[in-house]
Amino acid sequence: MQKREIGIFSGSFNPIHNGHLMLASYLSEFTYLDEVWFVVTPHNPLKDTTILLDDDVRLEMVKIALADYEKLHVSDIEFNMPRPSFTVNTLNKLSEENPGINFSLIMGADNWTMIDRWRNYKEIIEKYKILIYPRYGVELVIPDKYRQSVQSVDAPVIEISSTFIRNCKRNGKNIRAFVPKSVYDYIEEKQLYL
Repeated sequence: MQKREIGIFSGSFNPIHNGHLMLASYLSEFTYLDEVWFVVTPHNPLKDTTILLDDDVRLEMVKIALADYEKLHVSDIEFNMPRPSFTVNTLNKLSEENPGINFSLIMGADNWTMIDRWRNYKEIIEKYKILIYPRYGVELVIPDKYRQSVQSVDAPVIEISSTFIRNCKRNGKNIRAFVPKSVYDYIEEKQLYL
């Protein structure tokens, strides 16, 4: 039986926004991926808690954002792992728990430029496929030795960021166009990012 192909899209999602959804939808529709799993990364105790909302709040926003998407799912696997959580450990744990799935890592071109700073990055490249999406102003170079497992995807370049959305909210700007309606309603109801 052929293994399912799942892309891992990891982030703080503070908050999740339409750019995340567009990218994940593109990858699940126009690449070999069957699904994309959003892995919500836990709160880093070294970060300002006013910037990063509690884990459960961010997880809830991702859940409600993905509710209507058949191929997009959320994972809280890192909530129960030692912290800080390293991508290599997350991928290995997911693979151990899901032997019928091949996992690929989704990352932006900006992260790829500093992959050599990641914990056990060579193990990631050797064991998992990597899909790299474009970032504005970042030149993507994939060395020939990695071309078997690493590929670029011609996804739309989306320049919405969670930082932009948080700043808009703090400055009294309307963020309705940048986040899913369900997330917008949740942010308004809970009075987040003020």
